[in-house]
Amino acid sequence: MANRIQMAVAGIASRRAGGGAARALLSLAGGLLVGLVVLSLLTLGLRAAADPDALGAAAADPDVYSAIAVTFGAAAFAVALLVLFGTPLAYLMSRTRSRALPLVEAVVDLPLILPHTVAGLLVYLLFMRNGPLGSALGSVGLSFEDAFPGIVVAMLFVGIPYYVGPARDGFAKVPFELEEVARTLGAGPGTAFLRVALPLAGRECLSGAVVAWGRAVGEFAAVVMIAYHPFVISTLIYTRFTQYGLADTVAIALVLLVVCGAVLFALRRAASHLWRPDAPV
Repeated sequence: MANRIQMAVAGIASRRAGGGAARALLSLAGGLLVGLVVLSLLTLGLRAAADPDALGAAAADPDVYSAIAVTFGAAAFAVALLVLFGTPLAYLMSRTRSRALPLVEAVVDLPLILPHTVAGLLVYLLFMRNGPLGSALGSVGLSFEDAFPGIVVAMLFVGIPYYVGPARDGFAKVPFELEEVARTLGAGPGTAFLRVALPLAGRECLSGAVVAWGRAVGEFAAVVMIAYHPFVISTLIYTRFTQYGLADTVAIALVLLVVCGAVLFALRRAASHLWRPDAPV
């Protein structure tokens, strides 16, 4: 009996040692990617610190904060539209078994593989003054060329797969039987969707919205094709680089990284508190 206990203890210790080695290997592999990002941030920070005058000027430049405000505002509008129209699309895609589904999925994912200049060209052709949608909406006073709405639609276009994909996966994880139970209890299809499917897929929807917002904030080529003005932060950085060189650009980039990092951290923290794995739905 004692021998069996000793063998069992030895087996457990061996498995723990093997598991520790595996965790160390996984940590090393994952740490390489994290280290790459951290190293790039340190390099930028050191380069900016080498010219404190440029850094101070960028930190006090109202044009920088105006461009950040335009960028964040347009990205927020784009994500709001994505949530409004993309959530029903993601739900239908998760519940459909049609032969046309692969085609719909390919269309939704297309902005992922398009060069962003091509994405911007598509948006421009659609929303320019004599474009199919631009001319129709222009008749009611809505302009897109070199205007805030043009920034929004460009961000919306490139952000579609970043929201719809995670939201679709979230709805796919929700058993359809739960909605059927809700309907047997008197809930209509809309109520079952809002009270059952959407809360259970909420974590994935929120995560997709955060990623889509981040993608929209970082967009340049698609935006500049239709709306060079008003400046978003990526356009301002590019313009300052061509006009004043590297020092001014590095300083603005550092300011942007601090602001974006703080916002993303706050969003991720809010998401983790809203949908904790052990929290009741």
